[in-house]
Amino acid sequence: MDILKQLAKELNIRTEQAEAAVRLIDEGNTIPFIARYRKEVTGALNDEVLRQLHERLNYLRNLEEKKGQVIESIESQGKLTEDLRAKILAAATLVAVDDLYLPYRPKRRTRAMIARERGLEPLAQLIMLQKLAHPLEEEAAAFVNPDQGVDSVEAAISGASDIIAEQVADQADYRKSIRQWTMKEGSLVVKAKDDKVESVYEMYYDFKEPLKKLTGYRVLAINRGEKEKILTVKVEAPESQIVFALNKTLIKGSNPYTEPVVKGAILDGYRRLIAPSIERDIRNELTESAEAGAITVFGKNLKQLLMQPPIKGQTVLGWDPAFRTGCKLAVVDPTGKVLDTLVVYPTAPQFKVKEAKAKVHSLIRKYGISLISVGNGTASRESEQVITELLKEIPEKVAYVIVNEAGASVYSASKLATEEFPEFDVGQRSAASIARRLQDPLSELVKIEPRAIGVGQYQHDMNQKKLTETLGGVVEDCVNSVGVDLNTASVSLLSYISGISKTIAKNIVAYREENGSFHSRKELLKVAKLGPKAYEQCAGFLRIPDGSDPLDNTGVHPESYGAAKGLLSMLGYESSQLKTGGISGLSKKTGDIKAAARELNIGELTLKDIIDELEKPGRDPRSDMPKPVLRTDVLELSDLKEGMVLKGTVRNVIDFGAFVDIGVHQDGLVHISQMSDKYIKHPLEAVSVGDVVDVKVMSVDLKKKRIQLTMKL
Repeated sequence: MDILKQLAKELNIRTEQAEAAVRLIDEGNTIPFIARYRKEVTGALNDEVLRQLHERLNYLRNLEEKKGQVIESIESQGKLTEDLRAKILAAATLVAVDDLYLPYRPKRRTRAMIARERGLEPLAQLIMLQKLAHPLEEEAAAFVNPDQGVDSVEAAISGASDIIAEQVADQADYRKSIRQWTMKEGSLVVKAKDDKVESVYEMYYDFKEPLKKLTGYRVLAINRGEKEKILTVKVEAPESQIVFALNKTLIKGSNPYTEPVVKGAILDGYRRLIAPSIERDIRNELTESAEAGAITVFGKNLKQLLMQPPIKGQTVLGWDPAFRTGCKLAVVDPTGKVLDTLVVYPTAPQFKVKEAKAKVHSLIRKYGISLISVGNGTASRESEQVITELLKEIPEKVAYVIVNEAGASVYSASKLATEEFPEFDVGQRSAASIARRLQDPLSELVKIEPRAIGVGQYQHDMNQKKLTETLGGVVEDCVNSVGVDLNTASVSLLSYISGISKTIAKNIVAYREENGSFHSRKELLKVAKLGPKAYEQCAGFLRIPDGSDPLDNTGVHPESYGAAKGLLSMLGYESSQLKTGGISGLSKKTGDIKAAARELNIGELTLKDIIDELEKPGRDPRSDMPKPVLRTDVLELSDLKEGMVLKGTVRNVIDFGAFVDIGVHQDGLVHISQMSDKYIKHPLEAVSVGDVVDVKVMSVDLKKKRIQLTMKL
């Protein structure tokens, strides 16, 4: 099966769609651009399918390249048969190619190699014929040669057995069957190196589970425990069944002189050569599968976090909580500009609560602060207590939100933050970031490395390259689906736009600083290193709110301006009317989409997108997402009672449930079994990060600070 047909089959799309997508990717088009502006060509494949296609395309091309290298290597040894070539070409995975290549791969000196050098291969062949009519020792005597290192009959038989063991181990079909059998019938056995040592891995100190039932999060937790030298891990295979099957396949009849030797060689081949290799393969396979699942969940969580709706038009006080060094505050205006910074000491060891309240109230009055954004790190609970007391004491209407501050410290110590706020220390930068991530989560969070944002599990234990690529893709899709203001976007934000590299992003900002605001998208072509191809890829995702052409503030691509203006003219409108908002009811007035698309000489899908944009120019898709829960009071863990129903925000989704912030500083766990009355395979079927949900308290463990919640009200 060729690559295009395989991609179509795997992704359940037509071969023409796969062919079109591959061609567009090979031409240097980005996934967001293809998904948004080449719908006619691909049959409207979305960014998620296109990313899967791109990933599989790379894998299958690597597989083809590996097959070519293996065939070339075996051919150069003069050992390539047509049957072997056909098997290699038909292999569906890199592991299958490796199995077929194993007998021909250059090896370090093995016991079998040494035996062959000592002239023992004919004896091995004789044994495998299994037709001896007299004791094997009589035949083996002829191979005793002290000069060659074969000192005795026993040494000759032992060397021949090594050759047989390697021949058995090198059989690709046997390895494939054994791998499948082990996965189906084997177990993962985990023990503690020292069961007296306390650790977070205690549930795995005496653990055994069938390989086919192992969940991804268990695999990653066990891997970490093994890496930290707390756990020992092994794959327990159905050895007796495997060896029985090998004996049945390889032993012909019942020859009393050769059968014990062949059986011994088979057992040795399995235990010494096959089993350790299969164990490595299976552990790798389990890890790769667990990582892929965890990366998918991480990506979906990250998308929900990035796509949380911005809180516009409010002056926000960012509050970075701390004990000894004091709480860092930053006042940020509705445009994200930092107006003031301050340090207060309401927490231990200073406890200057009264003074802190007075200073915060003064800031609220001076800048018209209506919202406080509090980081959820150390001393958050204590800070929250001070804030709620203050909000009850003052006449101004102010609410607060607890925000996930994961990555704020990474950002505040970064080169980027130093360039953005050279006069601030890390605490002030962190407070500004905490405020801004409430005002516009996407713009602020793109400044942080995606894996540091903290909405995944075991992110430090997995393939960092794949994690970075996947999460980078998620950020890219989010940024491009929202679009950015060309005249205010940071380098970080611009560098995620389709077709714009970090260098070009810096050049755009430099151009802006030197020449003032952009007045049209076409002006982008004056930016250093931004050529026609980059312009084609990026232009539709960049907005100019007060530009010379109102279409520059929409998602309509410049290549479709003629069609958009033609449509408006056809219906009696002018593009200048877009400046006062969208033209409602445009889709009804257009009437027959097919006929209009023909007249305008564009595709129907493109026309529908143009109509959507003209009806709601610059519409922010984040506006459909749930708004953050604004709070004015705080609950204590001890206030929680069984049966209490509360509103909460989903902070993290993992394989076995979701953690929900219900305003007590300690997130509660909703187990997957408590999410829905119908059966769900994964929590993501029920909730996403940022969702606002109603939950009921099932139990509270004050000592362990654990809260069990249910969504089954």
